[in-house]
Amino acid sequence: MPSALNPISFVVTCLAGWLSEHQQRSIDYLAEENRVLREQIGDKRLRFTDNQRRRLAARAKALSHSALSQVATLVTPETLLAWHRKLIAIKYDGSHQRKPGRPRTNADIEALVIRMAEENRSWGYDRIQGALKNLGHDLSPSGIAKILKRHGIDPAPMRARKTTWKEFLSRHTDQIAATDFFTIDVWTMKGLQRFMVLFFIELSSRRVELGGIAKGPNGLWMDQIARNLTDCENGFLKRNRFLIHDRDPLYTRSFLDSLAQSGIESVKLPPSSPNLNAFAERFVRSIKEDCLDRMIFFGEDSLRNAVQEYLAHYHAERNHQGLGNKLIEPLKTTRNAAGTVRSTHRLGGMLSYYFRDAA
Repeated sequence: MPSALNPISFVVTCLAGWLSEHQQRSIDYLAEENRVLREQIGDKRLRFTDNQRRRLAARAKALSHSALSQVATLVTPETLLAWHRKLIAIKYDGSHQRKPGRPRTNADIEALVIRMAEENRSWGYDRIQGALKNLGHDLSPSGIAKILKRHGIDPAPMRARKTTWKEFLSRHTDQIAATDFFTIDVWTMKGLQRFMVLFFIELSSRRVELGGIAKGPNGLWMDQIARNLTDCENGFLKRNRFLIHDRDPLYTRSFLDSLAQSGIESVKLPPSSPNLNAFAERFVRSIKEDCLDRMIFFGEDSLRNAVQEYLAHYHAERNHQGLGNKLIEPLKTTRNAAGTVRSTHRLGGMLSYYFRDAA
């Protein structure tokens, strides 16, 4: 029997070799045809649809890398294999079955956390957590830490070491006064001369006191002003503990010592920092824009009268945004809509105030 099958085996072997050779010639032809088409296209990049990528990747899956390198002419074997790996990843991708994770903290609660951290520099995560619980919000310390980190806010130990100038003023505003000079040019018998005006302002009430007006202020003049300010009965600074001022040399050691003897501590500002004396700077802007820059002064008396008139208007007739748009020292008037509207005018109508008579 074995010898009888030898001719059949031979025929089968020959037929298989012929088919293999025929298949190889077909593959060679198709590969060459793809090369010709590629040459026709030139350097233009081929664009494949997702369906075309899937079809090519499915065919490439059954071939080895060496086989692909022989027949793949449109794309490289590495690209085909990458497409195949992507198909596998899509097949086993279970992201559509995942449930959403923990929702992000409500924006209002997040804003509240930031507010607490900024307004209370010494509060740590647990302290903020407790304050939130008082308001009916349950947030973990780690969640609070993530919120603060996301907004660039340091942890409590680092925040507690930083005290801004605004925080210092807000904590001591009832005990702080500020002072500054400004200059005005006045026509005199000797020509145009520059006068210096010294004033003081309480930060809490915005009340302003005229320290003095002088053409050539000196140390003796400043000493007398210090005595007037610290008078036990009528002294403007008797309720204050701190005085903010710049580095003008007119704030002499004798002047500061006189204040210190009355319990008023000097707070000297850094050089070139007018923004740190914002209350005084704002008053200078107000008096100049509303009054002094709109007048020409002949003699010291005219300047002194204008400043005094403006201070009276400033305290009793001018609304202040920093005080909730209220008056510093309101007159006895009524707010009802009945009655005749009256007005007062200062400096020739430059400064006006409208009111109704009290009932």
